[in-house]
Formats: sequence, C-alpha cells, structure tokens
Amino acid sequence: MPRRILVVDDDPRIRESLARVLASEHTTVRAADSAEEALAILGELRPELVISDIRMPGLDGLALLRLLKERAPDVDVALMTAYDDLPTVAAAMREGAADFLVKPLDLHQLRTVVERIFADRRARAHRAAGPAAATGAGEGSDEAAPRLIGHDPRMVEIFKLVGQLAATRTSVIIRGESGTGKELIARAIHDTSPAASEPFVAVNCTALPVTLLESELFGHVRGSFTGATADRRGRFALAGRGTIFLDEIGDTTPEFQGKLLRVLQEQEYYPVGAERAERTQARVMAATHRDLEGLIARGEFREDLYYRLRVVEIRVPPLRERRGDIPELAEHLMSKAARAAGRPPPLLAPEALELLLAHAWPGNVRELENCLTRAVVLATGNVIRREHLAIGMPAAPARLASLDEVEAAHVAQVLRAVGGNRTRAAEVLGVSRPRLRRLIERHGLSEQNT
Repeated sequence: MPRRILVVDDDPRIRESLARVLASEHTTVRAADSAEEALAILGELRPELVISDIRMPGLDGLALLRLLKERAPDVDVALMTAYDDLPTVAAAMREGAADFLVKPLDLHQLRTVVERIFADRRARAHRAAGPAAATGAGEGSDEAAPRLIGHDPRMVEIFKLVGQLAATRTSVIIRGESGTGKELIARAIHDTSPAASEPFVAVNCTALPVTLLESELFGHVRGSFTGATADRRGRFALAGRGTIFLDEIGDTTPEFQGKLLRVLQEQEYYPVGAERAERTQARVMAATHRDLEGLIARGEFREDLYYRLRVVEIRVPPLRERRGDIPELAEHLMSKAARAAGRPPPLLAPEALELLLAHAWPGNVRELENCLTRAVVLATGNVIRREHLAIGMPAAPARLASLDEVEAAHVAQVLRAVGGNRTRAAEVLGVSRPRLRRLIERHGLSEQNT
C-alpha cells in the first residue's frame, strides 16, 4: 500500500514543489492550503505523515499539530518555517512534532527526514505486533522504581543474594567500580526486607569533609564545636530500624573507622560533644570501589572493621564484563528517561545498539544511563539512532593512569598551589593532616616534586 503524506502550506509554490519531490509509485501526496482544509480531508486521506508550515493564516501549524494529536494520534507531524527561532522549535518538539524543518528547505534533508519518520513508523508497528505487546510488556509494565536488571550469571547470583539477605539484618559490603549500581543493590536488599517501610539513608562518605562526617552520621549537641548552635540528630538516628548505607567507606580515616566499629559491635554511638551514648537499631551496609586489602596493608583501613562489615561481601562486575545485559539495560533506561520527559518509550536502532555493545563503558551503568537520557531528550523521533549517542567507537587509548597515580598527581598539585602549606592543603583536599601526611609518604611526595 502506498505511503500517504499530506503537505500543508499557504504558498502554492511550496505545496507543488513538495508534492513533486515526494510523490512516487510508493508514495501518495495530497496538498492543502490551510490547517482547516487539512482537517477537512483528514478522514478521507488518512495520512501517515503531515508536513505543515507553522506560519499560516487562521490556524497555524502548532495549532494543527495539537488537533492532530487529539484526532489522529498515530499521524506523525513534521513542521517547517522560515523563522529559525528557538522558542518555535522548542514549542514544536514539546507538542510532539516528529521533526522540524527550516525554510528554504534542503531537499536532501527533507527526503532524509521523511525516510527516517517512515522507518520509525515501521519499527513501532513491528514492536506493537511482537511478543512484548502480546505479553503486556512495555511502558505499562516498566517499573518506575529502580530495579536490578541482567541475565549475566554473576548478576543472577547477586539477585539470589538479595533475596537471601533480605531476611536477615547482617552487615553487607558491596564492592565494584564506580557506576556499577552498588547503591541500587543495597536498596534492593532493603526494599525486599521486613524493614522496607523504614528509612533507607544513604551517605556518600567522600562528599563530606572528614571533620563533618562524624557529626553528619552521629549528630552533635549544642556547643560541641563552632557553629553548633543547637542539638542535631545524625543519620543513624534518622535511619531508625531501617538501613544506613555508607558509600565509599574505603575513603574514610582510621579514626572515624574506629568509631564506626563501635557502632557495629555495641549498637551504640556518641553524638559529637555528648556524654551519653545513644542506641541504634539500623542495619549497616557499605560500599567501596577501593582495594580494601591494599588499604589494610598500608594501614589506611582497619582490618577489624573490614571483617565486621564483610559478614557478606557482594562483588559487582563492571558493565564491560556483562555486555549481554546492555540491550535490556538500555531498554529500561530509555523507558525511564522517556517517562521523565513525558514521552512514549523509544526504540533503539540496530546501529545504535551495535555502538553501545562496542563501547568500553568506563563509567559503567551510570555512564550508560547518562548517555541514553541525553539521547532520549535530543532525539527528534521515537527511535534512538547512532548519531544521538554521545560516544565514539572504542580505540586503543594511551595507557590510562591508575587511581593511585591520579591521587598522587592531585595531591602534588594541591601542595604546589598552596605553597607546601600542609594545613591549607588538607583543607582543600577535605582530609585530616594525619591523612595528608600518610598520602605524602605513601606516594613518595617531597618538597622537590611538589
């Protein structure tokens, strides 16, 4: 059956030109000189694509777009105008236009846009007729809440552990590279446990200066330090009988680790400046991307705390080691981004999926989510294509620096910037002077190389 296109423009030369360019044995093109005439022939022609000018007497193109979305929601609409202004483009895309063309029209671009729109229509029709539609999977079944996804054997074992750990209140440490979803796993354990109705309190230990971390977790009493003008409850108190999740526990100081160890052993803690201990019933889960065994060997992480936390250890594989999960992850993350943008879930073109599968994903699932969210926001149609993905083909890069090398370079740079003043350097780095001293010794930094 021939494709059906309706061209709407008050300029007869443009109507005739577009009809001549687009018409073929596979495409039927009708023309209308106004939005009102286009609506009048809508039922007769039943167009699949409407290409309409925006600036027209009477109803303009945006008004036509809105009416078409009400009366014939399956029709794709591409708008064109000589006024290349951002508000018009933004309004057209917000109202659901499939694409936007600027006059004078580039005929090659016009054909490209038309072919893309019809390709997207075929993809939507294929998905509607596929198994997902028959089983009810798709937008309605896609959970709004974060969830664990994957069929990699290591992920399946993690899913099993989540179910087993939900029935206990034992301490758990989750290890893996940044962006692999460590907090998501902790939340899954909490959400499937009997304490699911209690708070889940997440604390990023690297986001707080060492001087504030203790106060943030344990609270403080009035007058305990400068600026403490009132008593303040800490995160342990806020967690109640729920879960407190300590992200990047490997970046804390041994001094703080000793206080956390007491919490795990005695189920009590002292707010900063308090004389009386407070009890806690919160379950503690922690996560890190650091090499804890190496930190222990260097005296930077307490071995007794390590074994207290490591009642159960979960190791999360990086995304590059479970590439088979990328298609399912991509579909879920695109649907999530589309819901947030108020759009229907998009499709992923085969060449785009090929690029996703080839990329190394150093930022893991977090990088994949950011990439696909951007693609969903910027894509003009309902199909995510290769050009929408802000990633390049993987190359053989120069040797990447290790975390220790990056840390050493950053510490040296800060020391140089403050003229070797260690007190000031510790403040800038957000660490204690003893921690800074250990970093300097560990990386062999001296006055000469800083």
